[in-house]
Amino acid sequence: MGKYLLKRFLSLIPVVIVISIILFTVVKLVPGDPIELAFGDVLSQEEYVRNPELRQQFIDEKRKEFGLDQPLPIQYVNWLGRTIRGDLGYSLSHKKPVTQVLGQPLKISILINVISITIAFIASIFIGIKSAVKRFSLYDSTWQVTSLVFTSMPTFFIGMGLIFIFPVSLGIFQFGGLPAVRSDMNFIETFFKYAEHLFLPVLTLTIGSLAGTIRYVRNAMLEVLKKDYIRTARSKGLREKVVIYSHAFRNALIPVVTIVAGSLVAVFGGSAITENVFAISGIGQTLIQALIARDYSVVLAMNFFYAILGLVANVIMDISYALVDPRVKFD
Repeated sequence: MGKYLLKRFLSLIPVVIVISIILFTVVKLVPGDPIELAFGDVLSQEEYVRNPELRQQFIDEKRKEFGLDQPLPIQYVNWLGRTIRGDLGYSLSHKKPVTQVLGQPLKISILINVISITIAFIASIFIGIKSAVKRFSLYDSTWQVTSLVFTSMPTFFIGMGLIFIFPVSLGIFQFGGLPAVRSDMNFIETFFKYAEHLFLPVLTLTIGSLAGTIRYVRNAMLEVLKKDYIRTARSKGLREKVVIYSHAFRNALIPVVTIVAGSLVAVFGGSAITENVFAISGIGQTLIQALIARDYSVVLAMNFFYAILGLVANVIMDISYALVDPRVKFD
């Protein structure tokens, strides 16, 4: 397995380089001068408004300071070199290093996304299996309709609905940013304070992920239950739970694992909408703000993160597939 992982990650190097070139080129082609946007408050001063030459001189100095006066190939090489060393550059809109800009938002986004993906995956397995076993029953029909409804709903609509139900109508849970944590609060108090604010965003993402995954699990289980070895196991007099969970369950997981692993990027990307609905400063909201401000360093760092996440998700998907299906071997 170690050799397989080494070969797999080495094969990703040229892919990462190509992706980085495309990302860098696309971001740089976005219209708008980042210097003028970042230093608009300075350039709007009377001395710069009345003196175009002084204004242009200021812009040229800042472009040189941040390396924006160099040819694009040189800018790309410098950016890639810094990124490999862990230096993501300087945010013109926030006036501080990109690592500081993305540090806290990244932690928040990872927290809410990992929790929602985990809950959705575990819940969808139990619900999907029971729906397949009780096909066409009231239980199955209820979850089929429910998953279809929530799959058809936009994420922001689910979020707004939960806000109306819980904080507005019932007066429970909070929305609108993260809590202010005092230094005198212990771990338990801090945990419940964050849980009160993050419950609705996590629930929104969980519903969005759960709805589609239930249908995949159900359909996968139905296909497995039609196999000859399942009929053979039942004809031997094995208990239904043994047939389902010892024989059918593992094989039904094979297509589901690939879908869940592959949905990592989609969930992280889609969380931007949820973060905006609940006013949470995650990486999605940070990316939107950076796009508006033409903050190239932040936009590049974020898109590069999504690209790397997608590649890593593919590796996880291959490994998970091999772990679930004993017929697949690491070469």
